[in-house]
Amino acid sequence: MVVTVSLVLLFGALLAFLLKVGSLKAGVCFVAVMFGFLLASTGASGPLNHGIASTAQTIGHMRP
Repeated sequence: MVVTVSLVLLFGALLAFLLKVGSLKAGVCFVAVMFGFLLASTGASGPLNHGIASTAQTIGHMRP
């Protein structure tokens, strides 16, 4: 859950930054947000969350 919230904030900040600097137009930003929102309500959300959690756990175990 913590990883998901952190990633949501990270990607939200990244989208806001790209929108601010002009790399993304408002329409593209809206489509990206809506795609993520709609993807979360599909059956793909479980495997994606599992993959993200596994990657975060692997990175956490790599610390010295």
